Amino acid sequence: MDELREQREKIRLLMEYAVPDERLREARDLLDEYRDDRIALDLLHEFYSYLPEARDDWARDIRLVGRSRGVFLLALITGHSGYLYLVSSEGIEFHGRLADGFVDRKLLEFFSLPGPEDFKRTCAKPGSFPRYEPLGMDRDVCPACHAVTGEVHEFGCPVEVCPWCGGQLIHCNCRFDRLEIDELVSEEDLDRFLKLVEEKGRIPYGPEQRPFFADEGPGVVIE
Repeated sequence: MDELREQREKIRLLMEYAVPDERLREARDLLDEYRDDRIALDLLHEFYSYLPEARDDWARDIRLVGRSRGVFLLALITGHSGYLYLVSSEGIEFHGRLADGFVDRKLLEFFSLPGPEDFKRTCAKPGSFPRYEPLGMDRDVCPACHAVTGEVHEFGCPVEVCPWCGGQLIHCNCRFDRLEIDELVSEEDLDRFLKLVEEKGRIPYGPEQRPFFADEGPGVVIE
């Protein structure tokens, strides 16, 4: 949580220079709504760090355009415009003005979105996109790797369930038992274990797996 607190403080400082005085309260309210959401905080930090129009502006709303396999296509609605961002735990990319509605065809296919022309028409009505809900409140999203209900976790996610014993895949002893070793010592061991898990059948994310607390994110540790 210290990292999130530090991120919020950085955003507040940037807002002092970017947001008109009469809009500061509105901008702060949005920041407070997403205070514990790493994806939204990364988005807000990116926006206030590099104001796309190089003028005073403020974030008013965040809309969910698409999400798949822990990657989010978000529309940030601002006082003057709207912008598209591709966001994940790995980083963030700016994808232009929402009104332009330009997204690479492969990206549209990745998110199962309509073709370029239909997508552009949809972007002209940003209210048609659902609001992006803080991940801590959305039970259909894994709190660690951000897989949605029905999707397979990112390998190494602490929430993934072991298909053999039903425990946590990265903490149970099945990895050692199946590989017939005492510890994981190489990437080759991980590759072998992943192959065995896939042959057995990986268990997709479901809301019933959601823990009260989750680790920061995926990461199989080689012991």
